[in-house]
Amino acid sequence: MTVTVEIPDDLAGMLAARGVDPSRAVLEAVAVEGYRRDLFSESAVRRLLGFETRVRVHGFLKEHNVYPHYTLADLEHDMHEADRYSALKDSFSH
Repeated sequence: MTVTVEIPDDLAGMLAARGVDPSRAVLEAVAVEGYRRDLFSESAVRRLLGFETRVRVHGFLKEHNVYPHYTLADLEHDMHEADRYSALKDSFSH
């Protein structure tokens, strides 16, 4: 879907003068606010902005003072995966 947004020329000029593409600035603002309000997932932000990795999404969010949503379930999953990796690593070293 294509969405057209009109902003005053002087504001677009201020962005352009700082080397910022006004269209990209609007798109990024939508991504940040959508994620902040829990409307968009990390995957949605990645697709919207054309990022190839979650790491890039995390960096983008951090640049905008928004931090990834991280639940207790995420922590438990990560701890399980770390334990599994450690056991696998140990099995190869013996």
